[in-house]
Amino acid sequence: MPRHLRTLTALLRRAETVTLLAVLCVAGGLWAFAALAAEMLEGDLHVFDETLLMALRRAGDPARPIGGPHLEIVMRDITALGGITVLTLVTISAMVYLVLRRQRASALFLAVAVLGGQVLSRIAKAGFARPRPDLVPHGVDVTSASFPSGHSMMAAVTYLTLAVMLARQEPAWPIRAFFVVVAALLAISVGLSRVYLGVHWPSDVLAGWALGAAWALLVWLVARWMGRRGGIEPDRARPE
Repeated sequence: MPRHLRTLTALLRRAETVTLLAVLCVAGGLWAFAALAAEMLEGDLHVFDETLLMALRRAGDPARPIGGPHLEIVMRDITALGGITVLTLVTISAMVYLVLRRQRASALFLAVAVLGGQVLSRIAKAGFARPRPDLVPHGVDVTSASFPSGHSMMAAVTYLTLAVMLARQEPAWPIRAFFVVVAALLAISVGLSRVYLGVHWPSDVLAGWALGAAWALLVWLVARWMGRRGGIEPDRARPE
């Protein structure tokens, strides 16, 4: 077989392998969310949630989180990164960037993907209607239900979706990986801050991460499919 055909075959096999792994990860995220939801409804997560939540509080004084007031201020700042205001501003900024790059279809796709994740989060919260933790004082004001964590889920949805959409415009793999790693770290930090501030059970955050990551990966798969068929701008990845 000629060398160029062998190279093309190898790239196609690699692409299919990546797609298969992404599909498996989506399925894994959905399975993890469903398993957590089932355990939560049966009440089997109570010991796990209470133990981790109280581990972040000073012994004998659940009103005071570990680390002192300075760490609490830091956690409030971090938790704001998963709020609707910050996520909206970041999403709009990314959309403007894509429009300036003449990637209007990708910008519209990004908006639909993030809004779809928001709708999914609200439906899940309304469906489970789990009460917020009442063991410790809340570090920030909250009004909605607890499961899944909306901040954790929307941080995963928004930052990971932004990462994969921006990475599609970057041909260099190290930079593409950098986008995804930063997005993942932001989502993880937001989730941890919610537990630290006492406004979510740990299982709420785990469920938010699982569902949010699954959604973002599904968005990437759809973008990949649409890019190959001309629905949005094609992926600019190059083999390294």
